[in-house]
Amino acid sequence: MAEKEKPQKGGKPAAAGQAPAKGGKAAAGKGPREARAPKGPSEPPKPRPKDYKPRMKTLYEKVVREAMLKKFAYANVMQIPRIEKIVINMGVGEAVNDRKKVDSAQADLAMIAGQKPVQTHSTKSIATFKVREGMALGTKVTLRGDRMYEFLDRFVTIALPRVKDFRGLNPKSFDGRGNFACGLKEHVVFPEIDYDRIEQPLGLDVIVCTSAKTDDEARELLRNFNFPFRT
Repeated sequence: MAEKEKPQKGGKPAAAGQAPAKGGKAAAGKGPREARAPKGPSEPPKPRPKDYKPRMKTLYEKVVREAMLKKFAYANVMQIPRIEKIVINMGVGEAVNDRKKVDSAQADLAMIAGQKPVQTHSTKSIATFKVREGMALGTKVTLRGDRMYEFLDRFVTIALPRVKDFRGLNPKSFDGRGNFACGLKEHVVFPEIDYDRIEQPLGLDVIVCTSAKTDDEARELLRNFNFPFRT
């Protein structure tokens, strides 16, 4: 006479041909292992072609340099100004009450710049604003090379035209040494940011550092890059 199947601990007897569940309890909502769809490997990003060159870099080499040489009559082509780097800074005042605000801003800035930013910290304590020394209050990133030209292209052709009531950049926002700075009230003007996902729009500063020795040369350089200065 066949022996009766012994009941599992704390549960009902296992069905014929089925392995008992671990710990005597059946896994709720889980089917057989064979029925689960295996996760395939994520596709790696496609490599860029060897002859890839950002559009703004090509514009500088073929158009901007000749225009600058013609206007200022440089004795040497090495004297022609160029953009050396672009610094994007984002301050987060709400970080005093919520530390996660800085992490969220850092993630958004990484999508805008295409490069991982770093967090900026306070250098001293200010009791009035509840700021402690070393507290993270913002994030910034410095772009050079191809990433700099790619951001410059999106900034001029996409982001600025999407600014509400935009009337042009201030042509006097130079520091006397050929560097230009401007600010945006909302970072959602960049196409990488999903407006429905963010909690609150944040402002950011864009500083364009050039090798120009005077503001007039830097202004003409950026104007040739299609910067929409007010007239």
